[in-house]
Amino acid sequence: MKRLFATLAPICLLICTWPTSSIAASLTCEEQLQHLGANYATLKDIVETKNALLEAKVAELLTKMSLLETQMEQKDGEYKILEEKIVNLERTQHGRTGGNLPVNNGAVARQSSGRSGIPRTCLEAHLIDPSLSSGKYWIDPDGQGVGDAPIYVYCDMTSGTTSILHDSEGPRDVGHCAEPGCYSRAVNYNASSRQMAALAELSAECHQSIQYDCNYAPFELNGVSYAWWNNKDGNSEYFWAGSDASVHTCQCGIDGNCVEALLKCNCDSAAPIPLTDTGVITRKDILPISRLNFGRTQLQSSSGVHTLGPFECSGQTAIAGMPSSCEDLWRVGHSLSGLYSVIGNAMVESVYCDFTKLPNDAGFQKWIGFVDVKSSPTYFYVQLGSDYYQIDTPIPFSREILNIGEAMNLQSGKFTAPRTGIYSFIFSGLVHFYSTDHQSLHCVFLKNGNRLHFFVADYPGQSILGQSEHESLILQSTLPLQLGDQIWVEIDYRGPGVYLESSNSTYFSGLLLEEDISISLNGI
Repeated sequence: MKRLFATLAPICLLICTWPTSSIAASLTCEEQLQHLGANYATLKDIVETKNALLEAKVAELLTKMSLLETQMEQKDGEYKILEEKIVNLERTQHGRTGGNLPVNNGAVARQSSGRSGIPRTCLEAHLIDPSLSSGKYWIDPDGQGVGDAPIYVYCDMTSGTTSILHDSEGPRDVGHCAEPGCYSRAVNYNASSRQMAALAELSAECHQSIQYDCNYAPFELNGVSYAWWNNKDGNSEYFWAGSDASVHTCQCGIDGNCVEALLKCNCDSAAPIPLTDTGVITRKDILPISRLNFGRTQLQSSSGVHTLGPFECSGQTAIAGMPSSCEDLWRVGHSLSGLYSVIGNAMVESVYCDFTKLPNDAGFQKWIGFVDVKSSPTYFYVQLGSDYYQIDTPIPFSREILNIGEAMNLQSGKFTAPRTGIYSFIFSGLVHFYSTDHQSLHCVFLKNGNRLHFFVADYPGQSILGQSEHESLILQSTLPLQLGDQIWVEIDYRGPGVYLESSNSTYFSGLLLEEDISISLNGI
């Protein structure tokens, strides 16, 4: 306020000394100062009132901010409590079943609550943020915003491996029973079958380890199978390592070091001693294991204990060059169903992709048709500028009506293919005859010097009415050309006095019908 008064004081003095209006002239300078002082007091009251109101608003806003900060702190605390409850619940559950779930000190990566913010695999999460440590994370293999809900998995960020855990990881005693598969245990995973199938499709490899500790508890004996596992589709499998589903074998059978040379598994030995078979199954198209079945453990001295590892996938399927299918588009992250252009064997194709399905589902991709894509348009139309007599020489042209792409050289008469593809050419000529004798003229298409098609314009030798006769000839060809191939037209025979006449009727035209776009995209 002092600054405001200091500012107004010189103005008041100026008003006192400056000529005033007829109304102000009747007031003395002192009266004018008193009047200004009264106005100043009123202005001061207004400013102070507004300042008080503003200060009250600021105080109210500060109170609200403090309240919001308190609420945020409470939410953070609730979030941490929820994290701890989830981890403790999982530890308790898997502790009861003998499972072993590695958890990164109970830490769960904070990810966007929207599905679009969740990576599809652990490798993808690592590529997005290399600083992430190994632990448990949410991922969404079947795609953002579609399909099943995200799944909670263990991520080994060192190798980029995704592990889907289940309820049968700890050692399980199969008990005592006699019949094949009399012990049977379903394996329940922390993910839907759709999500696991999507993870397998996205990954370069998937595997699952299994161990069976046995004491006179064979997988197979005297041609009878007492043990097997069921694949993801419920079908029975009898191999316990590798990827060859056609043979009954364990890892020792693959390595050739089983306790008995003629056997493919240690546990198939009749020796009443503790033995072990271990193996890693690598057929990702039939994994994960959905059920384990064992039998022939009826003796008190017999025993069997199985230990099944998690379903693990790593790596990613690389897409080289342009996408060639809906599956390629899905692998690189597309999730919005609709029409897409993909590269076919030679042409760009239009397909409808239903990304609510997985690549192996019926209706995932529907072929629509071809897309007319040319990297460079090519077509020409040229005319003969003067009468032409020469044989065995490319016919030159002097009138250029069209030459888009500059592939036609008028002086040499040769067309050079600028792209690999399907081309169409037409040569039309007006042949001039000047004789009553039988005469003819032969025109031929040549490709790189090799004859393709020819046409004979023939005059039978009837009496000529007037000085000359004319006949039209037409050559047409549709053929595949490689980059750099050349096409031209020649006269390879003409009778005396016969020639191609210069007119609008003698022309050469051609165009690129269909480009082999795959070759043009090789460098992409």
